Amino acid sequence: MHKNFLSALCLSLTMSAFCWTLTVPGALAVRESDSAIPAAASTVNSSRTESADKPQAAETTVSINSASAQELAAVMNGVGLKKAEAIVSYRQQFGPFTELEQLKEVPGMGSTLVERNLSRLKL
Repeated sequence: MHKNFLSALCLSLTMSAFCWTLTVPGALAVRESDSAIPAAASTVNSSRTESADKPQAAETTVSINSASAQELAAVMNGVGLKKAEAIVSYRQQFGPFTELEQLKEVPGMGSTLVERNLSRLKL
């Protein structure tokens, strides 16, 4: 009999707590905002890290005629090691670039990608 009574009591308390959260206007809002705080904090922290890295890359310019694939990948936005290696390979095959627009001839380098990186590049 005690077991049934305790089960009924727990069920009753749970239901009353649930009903209370539905009737009190700010009860659910507090819980939702509590769960949103860590997400917002992590967004702020990650944006600080990204913004700290981006100015250094934007200020740095690299010569497409002398830089290694690793240097190109580190400075250029949207260019990983594979595309940077393609740039170096193209340079070794056809000689030094005479203008920055020639990057569009490198396989995998489109007009948009070249335009995005013009401020980071020099001959």
